[in-house]
Amino acid sequence: MSVVNVRMTEWRLLDTGVLTGAQNMALDDVILECRSENKTPNTVRFLQFDPPTALVGYHQSIEQEIRVDYCQRHGVDINRRITGGGAILFTPTCLGWEIFADKSAPGISELRRDLDRLARFVCSGAVSSLRRLGVEAEFRPKNDIEVNGRKISGTGGTERGDSFMYQGTLLVDFDVDLMLRSLRIPVEKLKDKEVESVKERVTCLKWELGYVPPLDEIKDAFVAGFQEILDTELGLGDLLPVEEQLYRERLPYIESEEWVRLVRRPKETAGQVNAVRKTPGGLIRVSLALDVPGNFIISSFITGDFQVFPQRAIMDLEARMKNISADEDTIRETIIKFFEDSGARIFGVEPEDLVQILLEAVKKTAFIKYGVSLEDSNHLMTVNFMPDELDKQIFDYILLPYCAKLVDCDYRRIEGCTKCGACSIGDIYEIAEEFDVPTRTIQTFEHLIETIDEFKLKGARGYIGSCCEAFYTKHHEDFVDTEVPALLVDIDDSTCYELGEEREAYIGDFEGQTDLKLDLLIHILKKMRDGGNLRSEVSSD
Repeated sequence: MSVVNVRMTEWRLLDTGVLTGAQNMALDDVILECRSENKTPNTVRFLQFDPPTALVGYHQSIEQEIRVDYCQRHGVDINRRITGGGAILFTPTCLGWEIFADKSAPGISELRRDLDRLARFVCSGAVSSLRRLGVEAEFRPKNDIEVNGRKISGTGGTERGDSFMYQGTLLVDFDVDLMLRSLRIPVEKLKDKEVESVKERVTCLKWELGYVPPLDEIKDAFVAGFQEILDTELGLGDLLPVEEQLYRERLPYIESEEWVRLVRRPKETAGQVNAVRKTPGGLIRVSLALDVPGNFIISSFITGDFQVFPQRAIMDLEARMKNISADEDTIRETIIKFFEDSGARIFGVEPEDLVQILLEAVKKTAFIKYGVSLEDSNHLMTVNFMPDELDKQIFDYILLPYCAKLVDCDYRRIEGCTKCGACSIGDIYEIAEEFDVPTRTIQTFEHLIETIDEFKLKGARGYIGSCCEAFYTKHHEDFVDTEVPALLVDIDDSTCYELGEEREAYIGDFEGQTDLKLDLLIHILKKMRDGGNLRSEVSSD
């Protein structure tokens, strides 16, 4: 198609082809500014990226949202959008679409004060376009386009003066691994199950159709879809001289570190928070990406071996929780209302169970004031109290697992330690003696319960221990039933569960050796000692 002159009263179709991330972001800024000053017509724009580009939302911190080292090693550019929302990965197999318009434009003016209706209206054009390609897409609040519950396009927008910009990212093909390794999305360890779970939440044209349609065919479908909702003809145009001049002026800034790292957040607030719990309905694992200074949930990832009906309910719940406040009342209200509105059911799991797991994750931010990063907070597990109640807890004992002692150590299966320095246990024994806090080594599961019951009889107010997350998850209710508060630190090594030897460990016959998360455990012990939370006023006999 040849370029035609577009009058200011007409809608322009602008296809800027393949550009870098900085070039595309500079054009977004320039076109919106020119539209707000009435120097350019209402515009629908197509955009593509090469090389792949990780983009954070305008208000986000690069360090918190992007795996910067990975991106730099693997040729993934990093930049910042002028719109809000979460981090995304734009690859050459994605097609971006954008609308720049005056708020008084026909069909839009009546929506100008209702952003939710405006988002639904603009997205209806993309939905219509996908249906023309044979994909039964639907709009999913707050701002996603999905196919059978799986996201195929994320959207978002911003405004300037009396004009707005609304954009979407269409997944034509999809590289799950590259996305997971480039972005700090709320998954924990990039295991196969997590990758498969991500694939259950997203889709692309290739997966839906079984092939990748020609790019011109995709664009033609989107032109038709937007012409339909806008009730106009899109005239193919080009950048105007005023846009080209402003683009040349603005590009150096959008390429600069000053722009890319415009928002800087404290390092310890970077990352995500996780919680896991065994329920009558199965295991539930929650990972949340949080904006800690703003106290809201950016995104969530809920997995487990529970049975949910309808199948898409969890994805819909995750969508409902995007950008909600992370306070307890809002979380509870959002969860309960979702189940009331949707009629969804999780067998053996009550809405309040989900509320408590989410709160356990969110409240791990309380560890920040103890000098623990969000990442490290996920290695801490609380029993019979919430993390934000740590100030009130007193710990009278330290419990350690026998599997962290050397396999051939004389003390492997008995209490005590020579503090020879050959394993991580000795360091904790030395600190415990320095702090005058009794230490016990646990030999079997029965020994654990007996020891905690003994503590309870002696009036112990709590203990600090170390065990692997898998053991904690399986025996969560057993820990709770003891009624004794505990702060548990995860193991730093391959455990009996990962090696398939949990039965041997249960009876004290595990022949492997693990390592304590020594730095974190020592840090916690010192913080608790300094805060007066670690002290023994009960008999250790």
